[in-house]
Formats: sequence, structure tokens, C-alpha cells
Amino acid sequence: MSTPNNFLWYELMTSDTAAAGEFYSHVVGWNTGDGSTPRNPYTLFRIGDQGVGGMMELPKEACDQGAEPGWIGYIAVDDVDAEVKRVVAAGGSVLRDPDDVPGMLRFAVVADPHGTPFVVFTGFGGEMPQFAAGTPGTVGWHELNGGDVESAFAFYSGLYGWTKDQAMDMGEGEVYQLFAAGSEPIGAMMKRRNGAGPHWTFYFCVDDIDYAIARIGKKGGKVLDGPHQVPGDAWIIHALDPQGATFALVGPRS
Repeated sequence: MSTPNNFLWYELMTSDTAAAGEFYSHVVGWNTGDGSTPRNPYTLFRIGDQGVGGMMELPKEACDQGAEPGWIGYIAVDDVDAEVKRVVAAGGSVLRDPDDVPGMLRFAVVADPHGTPFVVFTGFGGEMPQFAAGTPGTVGWHELNGGDVESAFAFYSGLYGWTKDQAMDMGEGEVYQLFAAGSEPIGAMMKRRNGAGPHWTFYFCVDDIDYAIARIGKKGGKVLDGPHQVPGDAWIIHALDPQGATFALVGPRS
């Protein structure tokens, strides 16, 4: 691996795509577009004309089995089929076997050894344009709420070349371990402390955290905690969208 792999796409599975599209467009500032294929309806989240994420409706059978709305991240890899074998060899599992979205990408849904789901994919359309750090609508931070931090880091670093950055003491012997994919930290790993299952939390960048909080309330969402100040003179919140998916925001405060 010549350069570290990174998250390059973010997808919402939800019970009402029309309502969710209106909510996130208002709160985060994305515009929506049609990315449907003959097999599946699909909504794009875009900054200008560039897609940065997408949205699908939760199938009824998944809802009947207890699936709830939520976000999942896509990590770009060179070869999906080979990557699935590497994930399993490293102690992870396969949740959905490799499949194609014709003309767009090949993907598989996998999980780390603690059960945290994510997607590995290879796009067929060439390099995706990258935005400057902090651009509203991009993801400014990736936070793993999972199991034991050391074993989780060993899994992801072995597969994707991520490196340790600063480690912050959270008390009771637990740490908040920052990691980098290249020169700058892009996220952190921690042991989850609540009843939620293992998951990645994605922090969407906004222009002003207080205005974003007001937009959440206006569109029927709920702020779960914050705003809290973090290094770099930024502020964060955790929130719930009207369909029940959790997400986070990061941005300055005027």
C-alpha cells in the first residue's frame, strides 16, 4: 500500500428519503440529486455538483428485522474481493458479499472484529475530487465507538495504513486515540460507553455551529449533547435526525 486508505463516501439508510433529504439539505447545506440505478433508487448528497454521500431507503424486510436508520462510511480500496479476504484474515467479518453497482463501483459490507460495520469499495469513475479541510458539507472527523482501542487500531492500521497520533486520557484506563491517514489526524477511536452498538460517527462540517443547531430544531431534529469546544477553536454537537439516525456536526462559533 503506497498511501493510506481513507473514507471517501458516506451513506444514510433511512425510513423516509424525501424527509431526510430535506432535513440534511437544510442543516448541513447539501443539495440533493438523483443517483438511481435500474435496480435501486438512490439520492445523492452534493456540494455544488460534486457528490460526497448518498441515501437509500431501508428495505421493509430490514425494518421488520429491527434495522434502524443510520450512517455508514465507505473506505476506498484497490480490490474489493481481495480486501474482503484481508478483513476476514484480520479478524473481521463479511456482512454482504462483494457486488457491483454497474458502471459505478464494486463494494462489500464488512465489520471489524468488534462488530462495527463499514463498506469497502472500488469506484469505476476515476479519482474523486477532494475538498479543502473544513469545507462545509464535508466530513471533518471520523470517530469509532467500538471495543478495545488497541485491538481496533491494530485492525484498521494493518489494513489501511493509519497511524497513531495523540492519545487523550478519558479516565478509568480508557483513551481517546487519534489516528491519521497521511500527515493530519482524521479521527479517533474510543471504547463505547453507552448502550449503542459499535459504530462510526461522522462529523459533518458546518459554517456556524449555533446556526446549525437552530436549523436542526426547525426541521424536527434533536440535539443530544453540546455544543462542546474542541481543539482548533471548533465546536461539536451530537444530534438525532427526525427518522432516528444519529450524526454529529463540527464548526466554528460566532
